[in-house]
Amino acid sequence: MSLSSKATGKAATAEDLVRAAQALSKYGQASSPGRAAPVDAVDHTSFEPEELNVPQRRWGGVLNAGSRNSSHAVDDLAAEMRAHRLQQLLQGRREYLKLRQEEVAERLNMSARNYGNWERGVVKEWTDEKLFQLADALEMTESQVARLFLIAVDRHPPADARPSGVRERRNPSMEAFLPDYATAMEALSLPSFVIDQRWQVRLTNSAYRNLFRGLRNQPGAMPTDNFLRFGLFHPDASAVLVDFDDWRLSLLAQLATSLERNDQDPELGALHLEVHRHPTLRNAYLDDMQTWVLGAGTDLVHHYGKPRTIRHPDPLIGLRSCRLIEETPRPLQARGLVRITMVLTELETLDESALPEAATCNA
Repeated sequence: MSLSSKATGKAATAEDLVRAAQALSKYGQASSPGRAAPVDAVDHTSFEPEELNVPQRRWGGVLNAGSRNSSHAVDDLAAEMRAHRLQQLLQGRREYLKLRQEEVAERLNMSARNYGNWERGVVKEWTDEKLFQLADALEMTESQVARLFLIAVDRHPPADARPSGVRERRNPSMEAFLPDYATAMEALSLPSFVIDQRWQVRLTNSAYRNLFRGLRNQPGAMPTDNFLRFGLFHPDASAVLVDFDDWRLSLLAQLATSLERNDQDPELGALHLEVHRHPTLRNAYLDDMQTWVLGAGTDLVHHYGKPRTIRHPDPLIGLRSCRLIEETPRPLQARGLVRITMVLTELETLDESALPEAATCNA
């Protein structure tokens, strides 16, 4: 559409408005004192905002008689379009669930009028808590939650930040994905396992289970239950985790990191309490771990320093260097899960006399 032509009678589109903002910018430059008009400048002697057939206060005042510069006008336009997209998402989801605004408002413990403002995007600041509450009230899947964050705050939801009170929705596609992913893990020759934010083990492969075979039964502290509990509380943990003092300090540091990220998680809190009730672990947590963290850091998985040592129960494999590597596909990330592979390699040199004696395991 030519800016100097007469109105066609059609409603203005977003593209028209951006062109209008650019034209106003050129108009301002051309009419500034001491500056020459560009070659392709608009003929402002005949240009009038009304010729665009756009109300001057439409889209937040993009053409508000030149009272704003073009950058502010485009920002306002982007905000209006974002609010429109948010309304489409929320209203569409609510109607898909066959809910009235009053019913959604009741789920959110607010008035229908306030929820109406949320649905229209009339909110100055969206917090993570508000967005998660909204996602829960509208029974959104993880992918829908991600889209909600992108539209409302232009970023993905923070990892492991979904409030504990928000219900985990049943996702048939994910429930079908996990068994298939477990089948894919079986093809790996290296021990691999999938954990949640509490280090509860959700999936394992045969190589992982073989690594820990023969351990005595310790309810709640088996390596197929919770990796942190196994390393901290299982009496036979040192049979596999050879340089056990380093393993234990790294596990305690990982517990501290997990608590920082999920300080309201009741199970992590309970594990923390158990550590403090155990004299040896309490002293290691309060004293030794602080020194260890200064050198090695707090993250067990993302520490790329010296690999640790493990002892495989198969005598043909025996002692191996072990490094934990995270390899997590997006479907697992969306569910708050992490896949860890234990990369086992031959030790270059090792003085076995310097290693602690392995604990006895009852097969």
